[in-house]
Amino acid sequence: MPHSAIANGSAAQLLDLLKDRRPRLCLPPFPGPGGSASEKNAQTQGISFRDVTDAAAFLQDWRGALMTLFPELQASSGSIESPLIAFPEAEALYGMAVSGRHYIKADHLLPVAGSIKARGGVFEVLKFAQDLACRAGLFRAGNDPALLLLPKVRAFFAQHTIGVGSTGNLGLSIGVMASALGFRSVVHMSHDAKAWKKKRLTDHGVVVVEHRGDYAAAVDAGRRELEQDPLGYFVDDEHSVTLLLGYAVAALRLKGQLDHAGVAVDQDHPLIVYLPCGVGGAPGGITFGLKHLFGDSVHCLWAEPAASPAMFVRLLSDRPQSVYAVGLDNRTEADGLAVAQASELVYSLVRNLIGGVYTVLDDDLFRIVHRLAQERGLMIEPSAAAGFLGLPLLKGAGVRRLINVDPAAATHIYWTTGGSFVPMEEQQRFLDKGRELNASVNPDTSVLAAGP
Repeated sequence: MPHSAIANGSAAQLLDLLKDRRPRLCLPPFPGPGGSASEKNAQTQGISFRDVTDAAAFLQDWRGALMTLFPELQASSGSIESPLIAFPEAEALYGMAVSGRHYIKADHLLPVAGSIKARGGVFEVLKFAQDLACRAGLFRAGNDPALLLLPKVRAFFAQHTIGVGSTGNLGLSIGVMASALGFRSVVHMSHDAKAWKKKRLTDHGVVVVEHRGDYAAAVDAGRRELEQDPLGYFVDDEHSVTLLLGYAVAALRLKGQLDHAGVAVDQDHPLIVYLPCGVGGAPGGITFGLKHLFGDSVHCLWAEPAASPAMFVRLLSDRPQSVYAVGLDNRTEADGLAVAQASELVYSLVRNLIGGVYTVLDDDLFRIVHRLAQERGLMIEPSAAAGFLGLPLLKGAGVRRLINVDPAAATHIYWTTGGSFVPMEEQQRFLDKGRELNASVNPDTSVLAAGP
């Protein structure tokens, strides 16, 4: 099957196709077992869009205290948010004609944590800290969160441990925020987490525990350790509603940015959003928020490494199963997306909200990293490049299946996930590898034309 073709067939046939690790795109309706409507899914999890707006208001209340903790937030008045960047260079990036408007949602530039995980991680830590202080009589609803920065409160927090399992970016988000408030912070990391991320954590006073297994092993170890600690709290990326709501705040922020840019989103002007996916929390929260804001006018496509298509596998399966069960090894340079099994919380919540899933090749990730640096001067990590590889798979036929209007009326948003904190020597390695790969592009294996 040509690499640019949309994958069709039964669930079993598509699962079998994934074994060859070529780029695949699957659009709804997914041939899996199906699920209930989105509102029913949300009610099952006890989640509503009101919870998202409440999370946004909570973060608004914390802006003053966050500026005290992180002086770099002065410029944004305490808001942890990324820019929406116009991207007229899309044709040069792909080496082919494209239509519509194109933007980059630059979460690799998010302050404090430098990745898409910042909103969710910061929200979960702040919520836990405030609730903990309330239970201890140190804080009351309506108080200024700056009271939680007082020495006596920090001393109280220091008795408690916040832990998380991570391949890197969530660990940075949780670890940096928890340490800033005075908590003891522990991040359990899988063997494929990058050395520079471990160093950045330890530089912030975070304890890093490395495990020989994959992401799931690190999460399981961290969960078991914190369950045995009466003063411990584990941030569970697989099951945390709080994290997901923090991620979903991005949808409200994006709407404001689109309004400011004069970009309409309606039936005649659809929005197509490309989101890299690991365990599913960040794209799940963003998709949940965007679908409630824009309904059928927005289509969220999720990108996964060809060796780690955890959500792709789950959407085609009648029960939870990992990529190992279908013959894949979960080995990818996209460390932030190196997850073998998708979150069941996310699956149950947004199964019928996802606009499509597709797989990407590691080599194409490096090609995008190099081309973005060349065409736009943006430096991202390979995981963050996955969102840019959906449009070449869609091409004309796919866009026509996704939307029923002129493709020129669509707006495309490529969501980045991390990269601004990557050390210079590591960035250069990405660029060198991408440059070498771009010098010779095989159309039989890559979704990219020769391009730059």
